[in-house]
Amino acid sequence: MILNLAVFLCTLTAMEGIGYLAHRYIMHGWGWFLHRSHHEPHLGALETNDVYLLALALIAFALVAIGRAGHAPLQWVGAGVAAFGVIYVIVHDGIVHRHWPFKPRPRNRYLKRLYKAHLLHHALKGRDNSVSFGFLYAPPMRRLKRQLRERRRQS
Repeated sequence: MILNLAVFLCTLTAMEGIGYLAHRYIMHGWGWFLHRSHHEPHLGALETNDVYLLALALIAFALVAIGRAGHAPLQWVGAGVAAFGVIYVIVHDGIVHRHWPFKPRPRNRYLKRLYKAHLLHHALKGRDNSVSFGFLYAPPMRRLKRQLRERRRQS
């Protein structure tokens, strides 16, 4: 059980790095055609960007299924991927973008920093020159503001 918990927690932690890389190089790269909807005014309950969350759910489901079919550690990898997806929906969609019927406001320092960092991520239009690509980690605000100033000068 301890090994399973370790695999789950390591996967959950690693997903932030994987999410950062996917956001930076896929969503703001060749996959912009899907992610663009996330940087435009929100018109309804769903956006094409949600395809990425669906893909994450399918990967998690497949890993859990393969794990239950005899490759046990993959079940816990899948559970870690799924947990990251759930946390993403709660924190990013719910608290940061407030896409829910009720509009929770970030109250603690961590959530406020995450919220402000994501506002800076959306500060420039388009896919280029964005800052802060993490979903659950935000660099210090001072660094992000400096990066944003530099990128505004470049564009």
